[in-house]
Amino acid sequence: MRFGIHTLDEFNVKNKTVLCRVDINEPVDRNTGKLKDITRITACVPTLKELSDNGAKLVLLAHQGSDIEYKNFYTTAPHAEVLSELLGKEVKFIDDVCGPAARKMITELKAGEILLLDNVRFCSEEQTLFELNLHLDHKRQAKTQLVEKLAPLAELYICDAFAAAHRDQPSLCGFEQLLPSAMGRLFEKEYCVISNLMEEPKRPCTFVLGGAKIADAFSMMDTVLRSGTADRVLTGGLVANILLAAKGEEIGSGSMDFIYKSNFGDTIEKARKIYSEFSDKILLPTDAAFVINEKRHEAPLESIPQDACITDIGKETTEKYRDMILNSGTVFVNGPMGVFEKSETEYGTKNVWDALGETDAFTVIGGGDSITATAKYKKTDKISYVCTGGGALIRFLSGEELPVVKALRHAAENIPTN
Repeated sequence: MRFGIHTLDEFNVKNKTVLCRVDINEPVDRNTGKLKDITRITACVPTLKELSDNGAKLVLLAHQGSDIEYKNFYTTAPHAEVLSELLGKEVKFIDDVCGPAARKMITELKAGEILLLDNVRFCSEEQTLFELNLHLDHKRQAKTQLVEKLAPLAELYICDAFAAAHRDQPSLCGFEQLLPSAMGRLFEKEYCVISNLMEEPKRPCTFVLGGAKIADAFSMMDTVLRSGTADRVLTGGLVANILLAAKGEEIGSGSMDFIYKSNFGDTIEKARKIYSEFSDKILLPTDAAFVINEKRHEAPLESIPQDACITDIGKETTEKYRDMILNSGTVFVNGPMGVFEKSETEYGTKNVWDALGETDAFTVIGGGDSITATAKYKKTDKISYVCTGGGALIRFLSGEELPVVKALRHAAENIPTN
């Protein structure tokens, strides 16, 4: 047991039906049906191989697509193909989650076989809107259809989805109320690495925060600055734009419109309070890039056109960030510096990632966009640790007990392992 949670070492899985929740959510090319990246899938392979090799009848639960917008949901069929290639054995797939067909296939599994169910977010109780509006506690999550249909078929539940550990949903927190439960090898590894780094980071410790998913970014920023974990925070993306707006800088009507249309207007006041207290440790862009007629333009902040929308940090800021990364002892990164998917707005992200590949610091990357950028710029082998979690990493660094950790600890304390 580690951190009050059972590990795989405590269970004999031979001939046992094991439900394993993984996070293999990857960007998908809708035109070809192929996955654009397989980083998260690759990361969970050691757990799946160990369970299958030890004779488990292994049932995989996973989601695919944005947690809010149902239009982004997609089948997990392509994931089964990739897993089959990585594991060197067939991973069966069924386009059902907990209906009669899926349950029948689960009961027919033989020792060592693996079955991937379809996207759990096809079930309404697995959608984040359901989570946010109903606030089901873990006991009530155990009474949802997904858990009530699948739990009786299994003898053990494994969570290897650290990347989704901040979510409070039945496939993540409901099974632990009924079944002996443990964390998988990936979950265990990520929990240990992040815990150790938070306790004793090599100095100076630099946080690089960017991207557009900022719901928890400022909570984490406040925590790591207040605790002294972070010596400095370098900002880019929407995180930087909100801080600049909070400071009173002119960032263009396009940038402000995006902030308010994305419902992040309330974050400006929170950002203002954090910046007023820690302005000596928070670095903001001094120049920025914007696009006119599909061409990149740069200007100092005071010269940004009124109708502009900032989509990347400028070259001066990039060089400053690069120097700080190269002279750090530890670097945490969550989020790109701009719209790195487009050539005209990738300069900041590309050069920051180049610095991550060159620095002698211990580097930690977290979050889907950060992982995608790492793969795009071929820096995966240069990064000390690539954490599959984005939101989970942020919540963890905010000092919050993750819902899945709470559920796994509940199982360790209340459900016998035999």
